Amino acid sequence: MEKIMISGFSDEISSDFDEQLRVVTGLGMEYISLRTADGKSIADYSAKEVKEKLLPKLKDAGVRVSSLGSPIGKVEIGDEEGIAKQLVQLEELCRIAKVLDCRYIRIFSFYIPEGRNPEDYREAVIEKLIKFNAVARTYGVVLIHENEKGIYGDGKERCRVILDALGSDHFKAVFDFANFVQCGEDPVECWKLLHDQVVYIHIKDAVASDKENVLCGTGEGKIKEILERAVREEGYEGFLTLEPHLVVFDALKSLELADADSIIRENKATDGAEGYALQYYALKEILNAIER
Repeated sequence: MEKIMISGFSDEISSDFDEQLRVVTGLGMEYISLRTADGKSIADYSAKEVKEKLLPKLKDAGVRVSSLGSPIGKVEIGDEEGIAKQLVQLEELCRIAKVLDCRYIRIFSFYIPEGRNPEDYREAVIEKLIKFNAVARTYGVVLIHENEKGIYGDGKERCRVILDALGSDHFKAVFDFANFVQCGEDPVECWKLLHDQVVYIHIKDAVASDKENVLCGTGEGKIKEILERAVREEGYEGFLTLEPHLVVFDALKSLELADADSIIRENKATDGAEGYALQYYALKEILNAIER
């Protein structure tokens, strides 16, 4: 367990960056995944702003950044203007990663038009991801692809297609239990197929019946079973990043989740800080059980 580190999307605590850091350090955490700060997406910051406004606060709090939770790849596959804009944003995100001494930038693999067959877009997806990958290679950072609902790489088979085409020192996978459940997949089978390219794990759980997010370990993500296999048998080392989705939080509006009202049907905590703490302690209990 010495090489397992807990991080988290701290914007689920509050939009206020100072409050995010206060709660995180109060829990004894030393890392966050930086998605939004003070109500602004990390993709809308410049490296200069991060260095002047965010880095001093991180240093004062003794908190480091495990990944940049970017929206790169959350754009329609046919939106050439949007993709061109994101290539420019990715350049700046790579500079931000360098400022923060952060290795990973989370990305996606484009929304597919509703009602269309994702397989028809395989070549276009790979072609565009190759351009993103070239930027990452230039800056020496690692793009980590998340299996998000509604994008090309939502299920395990198409995630594998992406990883077979792009998997390298600069392109790896994020494993998100809840997203696979919400796509009707068995997370264990997904892990078996993808684990050789997984370098980052999101701690989020869900139930298949209504796709609602729940406290980690209480849904159908099979988190304990997969983590036990990953840590004890396969030597997984790296981050477990809290993404509770237990309360409706400010940044949710910017994540383009059309089904936010259904996946977070009722707040399961009084506020973001409590929801974050609930997820943290639930994960700690899972890890303690595995260690025992």
